[in-house]
Amino acid sequence: MVALSPTPVLETERLVLRAPAARDFPAWCDFMLSDRGRFIRSTDTVDEAIAWRAWAAVIGHWVMRGWGSFVITTKDSDAALGMTGPWAPINWPEYEIGWTCWSERHEGRGLMAEAARAAINHAYRTLKWKTAVSYIAPENARSIALAERLGAVYDPNAKPFPGEKEARVYRHPKPEDLA
Repeated sequence: MVALSPTPVLETERLVLRAPAARDFPAWCDFMLSDRGRFIRSTDTVDEAIAWRAWAAVIGHWVMRGWGSFVITTKDSDAALGMTGPWAPINWPEYEIGWTCWSERHEGRGLMAEAARAAINHAYRTLKWKTAVSYIAPENARSIALAERLGAVYDPNAKPFPGEKEARVYRHPKPEDLA
């Protein structure tokens, strides 16, 4: 039997970024079944079973790659409020930093930016990525605004998103290039 390495935990001023767990599924499922989840769903038809398989893929990404997206919580609660981090399914043309805010009650306080910055730093500094992108639906104005707030720039020459849905590619600068 092979022992898996423990998943790293990242901390920011207000947040904890930790491994996704089975206990996070209800919040994830609510997000996926809501209108908020439309930007990341691979299909327009989604139910609890599809949401479950997608969550299993999030958890399994850590096993397959040795890294993956983190669940975001506040320092005073372990309740999942979203997810951010490195993401690269087998058919992705480039390594991605993704993020999802699972409820509008967590918007407008800079939590997603704080969490995504920690994930970007982790990808570049710990995982030693040379580049990182975010694939964003053109109509997802909030996500585009966050990418730009993080210093990412639209890259029309990047390899296209592999899915059927259209996505714009935003390239993230290395943390040292933001100083």
